[in-house]
Amino acid sequence: MVTSKDSFKFIPMLLLAFLTACAMVESHGGGGTGKVGNRIYVANQSANTVSFIDATTHAVIKTVQLDVKGPHDLALTRDGRTLYVTTLLSGYVVVIDTATFEIVASIQTGNRCHSIALTNDERQLWVVNIGENNVSIIDLAKLRIIGTAPVGRLPGHIRFSKDGRFAYVTSQKDEQVLVLDTSTLAAVKTIAVGKMPHFLIPSTDDKLLWGGNSGANDVYVIDMATNERIGSIEVGAKPQHIAFGVRGMFGPFAYVAVQGTDEVVVIDANPGSLKIVDRIKVGPKPNGVAASPEGGRMYVSTGSDELYVIDTATHRVIAKIPIGINPVGVAASFY
Repeated sequence: MVTSKDSFKFIPMLLLAFLTACAMVESHGGGGTGKVGNRIYVANQSANTVSFIDATTHAVIKTVQLDVKGPHDLALTRDGRTLYVTTLLSGYVVVIDTATFEIVASIQTGNRCHSIALTNDERQLWVVNIGENNVSIIDLAKLRIIGTAPVGRLPGHIRFSKDGRFAYVTSQKDEQVLVLDTSTLAAVKTIAVGKMPHFLIPSTDDKLLWGGNSGANDVYVIDMATNERIGSIEVGAKPQHIAFGVRGMFGPFAYVAVQGTDEVVVIDANPGSLKIVDRIKVGPKPNGVAASPEGGRMYVSTGSDELYVIDTATHRVIAKIPIGINPVGVAASFY
């Protein structure tokens, strides 16, 4: 029989047992069977691989080999558990379970499937097929194509408005952004932006759409309420991907990978500003950029087959992570 006095002796033992059990569960989850947060993913186009990187240690924890060629763009579900990968040379979207590192499906979409975006409800994945000048729509519950929408010539990237009413697709050859009604798949507007518009991303408040003209040297901004181009700024030749971050309590700032100068150009992204505040030297031909959720880190793929990690507080490169050949798309998962 345990007395009231004796019971106090068991409290430290019970607490220790509880903490030990918790530690075992966390450790088990970190091995790829449950925990999927605090990671960076990179599509290595010429290696036909996807790198899984620990965002704390900057170590590559897994390299997933694909059986199709040319992984290019990435889309990640909000819970971080499913990663979608386009394959530019094979025309497939590959679906990866990030907890197990397993490929669970490969869906053929079209010639040179280039970029992708999840709808806001994450029920569909829209895929830009450069070689066919169209967008394939995948039902993610059934993992099959349920529709196709024609878009402009040599389409680039795709994004959605906050309410999901519109899809925006760059048309590189037509030098415009095409606005699609997502309910009818009809084009409702075209917005002239410049030479070879490529990447697109909404601002952190989903009010503005930022893009880069890779055939020129500027970044442009579209008001998503009016679907009008409201400004642009020269950053250097061949601007590529863009992400948003902060510096302490200041921001947001747009971080633009500029291939022509081997830099990440930092722009004050507050409405009405559009002023360059810094230039950060990185490796040759920077391409993909992703931000940590709080905006304190930038992850930049480069032509040196490395992922550069930038501290936004100091604008210093704090790590260079060797990955696969010709890395392009980057995605960050912090859960």
